[in-house]
Amino acid sequence: MYTLGINAVFHDSAACILKDGELLAAAEEERFTHIKHGKRPIPFSTYELPYHAINYCLEAAGIHLNDVDHFAYSFDPYLLLGEHANDGEIRLPLQPSKAPKSKEWLSPWDPLFLSYIVNARLQLTGGYPHHLEKRFKGAHIDDSKWHFVEHHIAHAASAYFPSPFDHAAVITLDGRGEIATTTYNVGNGNNLTRIGQVNMPSSLGLLYEDVASYLGFLRSSDEYKVMALASYGKPEFVRDFREMIQLRPNGQYTISNETLAERFGPARLRHEPFTAHHFNIAHSLQLVLEETSIELCNWLYNEIKEETLCMAGGVALNCVMNARIKEKCSFKHVWVQPAAGDSGTALGAALWIDLQNRKNLSKTFKMSHTYWGPEYSDDEIEQFLKWTKAKYRKLKNIAEETAEVLAEDKIIGWFQGRMEFGPRSLGSRSILASPIHAEMQSKLNEVKDREDFRPVAPVVLEEDAADWFVEANYSPFMLFVYNVKPEKADKIPAVRHVDGTARIQTINENQHPLYYNLLKAFKKKTGVPVLVNTSFNTLGKPIVCTPRDAVECFYSSPFDALVIGSFLLEK
Repeated sequence: MYTLGINAVFHDSAACILKDGELLAAAEEERFTHIKHGKRPIPFSTYELPYHAINYCLEAAGIHLNDVDHFAYSFDPYLLLGEHANDGEIRLPLQPSKAPKSKEWLSPWDPLFLSYIVNARLQLTGGYPHHLEKRFKGAHIDDSKWHFVEHHIAHAASAYFPSPFDHAAVITLDGRGEIATTTYNVGNGNNLTRIGQVNMPSSLGLLYEDVASYLGFLRSSDEYKVMALASYGKPEFVRDFREMIQLRPNGQYTISNETLAERFGPARLRHEPFTAHHFNIAHSLQLVLEETSIELCNWLYNEIKEETLCMAGGVALNCVMNARIKEKCSFKHVWVQPAAGDSGTALGAALWIDLQNRKNLSKTFKMSHTYWGPEYSDDEIEQFLKWTKAKYRKLKNIAEETAEVLAEDKIIGWFQGRMEFGPRSLGSRSILASPIHAEMQSKLNEVKDREDFRPVAPVVLEEDAADWFVEANYSPFMLFVYNVKPEKADKIPAVRHVDGTARIQTINENQHPLYYNLLKAFKKKTGVPVLVNTSFNTLGKPIVCTPRDAVECFYSSPFDALVIGSFLLEK
């Protein structure tokens, strides 16, 4: 049985495909279209479906759209349509942004927003790009095959069902779904039971977005930059954020509806310099987010007394918060789905519908890696390199020869195997460098045209992680920070953030053998089992997907070498 999962509502449009409960492929639309996050999360963009990601999934499965047994769409419009579901028509103000608030809708745009979602089944079969017609043309999807899945159920399913645990507490911290912004679930075997939720308009994710926008960043895109900025500030505005976020009994909270400019002064414009005032706002927000999430997680623990916590939702990509939850809460294990943002709801929706229809009694799929995207053979790569007339040579020992280049303090693009699913580059589409000299951090930020306050992250051999990072263990998805051990700090200064932490990725041989062997070779040459690993892209661009993407990024960016398959290109 094939189940196709689709996320297309807000941002990070994505698709995945399951065969009898096992994941075959998953990818974000942005990697194919080169539009960051797939699209902007505006109300009238819901008609934009992830056709290219869907096409890739069908291709990976070797099937046509007609061969899909079930379609799982990670948003249920009928939760918002309510009594309008049977109206047969919608009414939209001529100028929705100027329309007065309505008791019927959360937003005056909702009728159009929801209409596009209701019609997604027909748009999928009738609106595909012409060049993808091979796997779409002539498709017909029966109503019985199409399933709308509540957004937060999709998030929770994506967190629990791929986890290595058979029972767990599950928390989703998000911007918003249909109505919910935070949900609490209990996972037991193949059951997922909702025990509580926080509804709109109170949302930790939307507050974080508001502050990101106030600080001059792009909303629903740059929130991770606020987390990095926070390390440079002081808790000057903690009282303000504690006043804005009011914790209530039973896992509830409310957030005051106020203009940030009225409380903190004029907002920063994008190209204006950062000041201590901005650092302090970011720091205070981050601190209160951590406090609040710890309280919510402790409430959940006290309710159900599970030892394991699974997390998803865009807020769960905040690796500093995740580390504090792991450190301060009563749970013995914390597992975060690597595509925790909205792209992961494609996976969660598909798993949820697959379980409903196959009625399988045991969990089978466990997500031990993120390598679910396209891959390219050496023949395909070399054919493209010859066509471009690029100069290259074939490596005899990829790991050993690449380690030599890295030991010379050169920055390389690393393009190997299947592309990662989720927002992190984890060794298939990465830019790699030596962490041994402190200036490498600023060099990489210059190469990628990033802000100078942004840290770069390390990948470390799993067996060596605890020797270099305090209490580090299995952490394959770069979703937790750890303190760099004081005695090791001078050996890897490029990956040590200003607060002494690093967002680590651990790697073992089973996850990505070539990547693992590269780390082993670098350790043999330098004594350091650590490399800098940052995403293979430049400012405002998605992570590269194809050999063409990789070569274009390499030749339009000031890094030194590209290792793509078995081939080395140097400038």
